[in-house]
Amino acid sequence: MSIAAVIDSAGPWPRTAAEALAVQDRLRPLVDVVGPGPAPAAVRHVAGLDVAYAEDSDELAAAVVVLDARTHAVVERSVVYGTANFPYVPGLFAFREIPALAAALDRLETTPELLVCDGQGLAHPRRFGLACHLGVLTGLPSIGVGKTPFVGVYETPGEQRGEAADLVHEDDVVGRVLRTRDGIKPVFVSIGHGVDLDTACAHVLALTSRYRLPETTRQADQACRQALKDRPREP
Repeated sequence: MSIAAVIDSAGPWPRTAAEALAVQDRLRPLVDVVGPGPAPAAVRHVAGLDVAYAEDSDELAAAVVVLDARTHAVVERSVVYGTANFPYVPGLFAFREIPALAAALDRLETTPELLVCDGQGLAHPRRFGLACHLGVLTGLPSIGVGKTPFVGVYETPGEQRGEAADLVHEDDVVGRVLRTRDGIKPVFVSIGHGVDLDTACAHVLALTSRYRLPETTRQADQACRQALKDRPREP
């Protein structure tokens, strides 16, 4: 069964915050936070996921880009146009993006062994960010990598690549603040599903050989932004 079909089989997609909160409450216990998940050396294909929005609009392009985990060469791209049918509500952003991302995943011919989401996993007020939600729906190992934190406090990690500090929210370690380049701002890594935090950070370091952000995130960001520029226009 496709991912989009799994979503459809669960009933109508939530339209209100109350409905979305109920879905999060129902799916949260299904998150695998133990892992440990596949080690970087064991992964052949890794996917980056991102969504771009047209200015002042709910029109969007969702991109999934599959990379060779060792060379970071692009293996496959899948882009879907859509419209966000859920309002912008902090903590419920996944409900705007998952339908289009699921459709993009369904179009892939290559099955990735890891999903790298541009966003949060457990580092979320209700411990169920986009990376958790997609991981549970797809059954694939997933992690979240954010440019900024959504919740939590932390001490600044050391300046060298690989140094890290715990991201803590309400006395729980919900992620890790990870330095991926010497002297450059860190990224915020959290478990999505089926991967422990140490393994998630190892994947992020393996994907950041040249830049601060994982190559998966960079490629998916470029793909969805370019798709918006190239999208068909009504006459």
